[in-house]
Amino acid sequence: MESQVRGGTRWKRFAVVMVPSVAATACVGIGLAQGALAASFAVSGQQFKVTAGHLHGKGFAQYGGIDTGYTTTDGKETTRHPVAISSFSSAEITKMCQSVKTELPLIGKTIYLRLDAGPNADRKVEATNLYIDVAQLDADAEFKNIDIGVAVQDQSKGPAVKDESVLRGGFAQQADEADLYGVKQTAWATTAGSFKLNGLKMRLGTDPKMECFPG
Repeated sequence: MESQVRGGTRWKRFAVVMVPSVAATACVGIGLAQGALAASFAVSGQQFKVTAGHLHGKGFAQYGGIDTGYTTTDGKETTRHPVAISSFSSAEITKMCQSVKTELPLIGKTIYLRLDAGPNADRKVEATNLYIDVAQLDADAEFKNIDIGVAVQDQSKGPAVKDESVLRGGFAQQADEADLYGVKQTAWATTAGSFKLNGLKMRLGTDPKMECFPG
């Protein structure tokens, strides 16, 4: 879900990578679902949609930053986007959906990639050192021991701030724990130290209804 690397492998545009190597990426997805991969991963280059029934996170921090997009061919910088970076030392997610819409002009089609995981409380998605570059977020949220107005350099409750694109002189907030319900968000990038996708289902298709939410 990478424009920048926060301690992980760079996958330049996950949705486009899927097209020439669907089988290889499916193997990666199966490995994640089985907990076989503990390495960091990252996906970005275009906006993607994420929904979740419930996200419970420990060590939460949020601050401003700039996400940089890259082309899929030569890796040169193309765009820069202001984002709110939400980070969690650890997170558990139920009923997670992620979808990416990719235009393929050479064949005149639009392809949708959709991942579903964490179908219930007994089979949650589990992540550590999770960072999400958020462009838009709708949810009901509850925080425990929240500090609002912390300077980014003084953030201490979430995972380490290590991205050079972070606006270090800016505003931040942090909390011991965060619970988000009915999550609906648009993001530019996601990275994690480890990511276990229990109950993973992955689909590619041309039906717009494959997106996690319309619009």
